[in-house]
Amino acid sequence: MGLLADLPVPRPLRGPVYRGYARVTGANLEEAGLPLEAHPSLGDFFTRPLREGLRPVDPDPLAVVSPVDGRVQRVGPIVEGQTLQAKGRPYAVRQLLAGVGEDIDLEGGCAMTLYLSPSDYHRIHSPCAAAISEARWVRGHCLSVAPKVLDRRLVLPINERCVLRLETARGPLLFVLVAALNVARLIVRDLRPDEAGPLAPPLQRAAGEELGRFELGSTVILVAPPGVLAPDPSLAPGSVVRLGRRIGSFLPA
Repeated sequence: MGLLADLPVPRPLRGPVYRGYARVTGANLEEAGLPLEAHPSLGDFFTRPLREGLRPVDPDPLAVVSPVDGRVQRVGPIVEGQTLQAKGRPYAVRQLLAGVGEDIDLEGGCAMTLYLSPSDYHRIHSPCAAAISEARWVRGHCLSVAPKVLDRRLVLPINERCVLRLETARGPLLFVLVAALNVARLIVRDLRPDEAGPLAPPLQRAAGEELGRFELGSTVILVAPPGVLAPDPSLAPGSVVRLGRRIGSFLPA
C-alpha cells in the first residue's frame, strides 16, 4: 500500500485522481493549502497542508487543543490501570505506553482518543506548549483503527505507534500516535524512527505547532495523570473536532 501511495502521478492526471479520491472519501479540497497539481503522488496529497490561518489555535494558556482534525472515539477515566478502547472493551494503559512515563501515577487520570478518517487532514500538532522529553517507537500490527473495528477487537495497544512524553507547565502528558491499516508510516519532526528513550535536549513545541504526520488512517490518544487536565464537557463519542479547538483545560496548580 505504501508503494502504491508513493507511485508518481503524471501531472495531467493529478487533478482528476485527487478529485476522485475526495469524492470517495469526503475530503474537503477547498481547505487544501497547495494546488492539486503540486502533489506528485497520492501519498503526498494525503498529507497535504491546510490553507494558512484555517485552523486558529485557542490562545488561552490553560487550553489543551485538539492536535488533529478527527472525531472523538472516546473520553474516559483510567481505573485500575485500564481505560476503554470502545464499547466496553478495556485495555491496559501501560501496555499502550510501552514503558514511557513509568514514574507517573495515572490512576484516576483520563484518556482522550481521537480518530482520523481518510477524509481528514493528516498532520499532527502539539496540543499545548510543551517540551517532548521522551519518545519511543513501538513496532506492532497494522490493523484498522476504524471505529467499527475497535468495537470488535483490541487494536490500540498492539498497533505500530509512537509514544511521546510532553512536559508542560501544569505537569506531564503522554501523547500516543497510533498507525493504522496497511501503512504503518508516521513521521515525527526531528525524531529518528528508532528513537527509544529520553531526549537531550527536549524538543520544544508551541501550542498548535506541527509535530509530524500520518500516512493513511490513524488515531491519537492523549493520556493525562489526575489533577492535570479536565476534558471539555462538550466532547462526546462521534463528535467532530478540528485542529486548534479546545478539548480540555489545565487544572489550577
